[in-house]
Amino acid sequence: MKRLGIMLTAFVMVSATAQAADLGWNSGASPIYSAAPASGWSGFYAGVNADYGWGGVTRRQTIGGVALDNNTSGPAVGVQAGYNLDMGGFVLGTEADLQWSGVSYSEAVGADTFKAGVDFFGTVRGRAGMSFGQVMPYVTGGFAAGRGTASVNAANGVTTSQSATHMGWTVGAGLEAQATENISLKAEYLYVDLGTQTYTGLSVGSQDVTQRFSVVRAGINYKF
Repeated sequence: MKRLGIMLTAFVMVSATAQAADLGWNSGASPIYSAAPASGWSGFYAGVNADYGWGGVTRRQTIGGVALDNNTSGPAVGVQAGYNLDMGGFVLGTEADLQWSGVSYSEAVGADTFKAGVDFFGTVRGRAGMSFGQVMPYVTGGFAAGRGTASVNAANGVTTSQSATHMGWTVGAGLEAQATENISLKAEYLYVDLGTQTYTGLSVGSQDVTQRFSVVRAGINYKF
């Protein structure tokens, strides 16, 4: 029995030594742990995107009256730039974008035609995501602003219009995937609330216009 115990002890010691060698413990380089930080998403980037927006606009006479809701829709294109910090799989970043927009609507007001839309808008947002190799889902939110225009085409051929700056907020989520070391593709959804602005000088009277819409976006980024 004593001899059997010695043989078993020797066998366990040899097996443990072999396993340690396989894991690279003797060389000091373990495949299980690496001291090098994950930085696959870290750095500055910039890119372009194409969007489609849809939502609702609310207008009412500034002096009071019934609020009228209408649907808006239209395409948009733009650019974005930002910075990511990869902290070993948890990614924090900031992004700013500017979009040239065709999101608008029109309606008949008596014999006239009233039209309201967003000419361009932009956001400054924070982003937080989790990286799974080359794929990163994320959430985002922050400040939004845009320029809107309201106009009235009267039956007599006279057009009156005015532009105003809207300010509000945005929130959304997206998915970004690395195609190469420097190029990534993304898909994103944003809800944009640009708040209410007053448009004066219109032939139908002063109007309070509220712009809210959703955006689906596809983009491409280059990391520097």
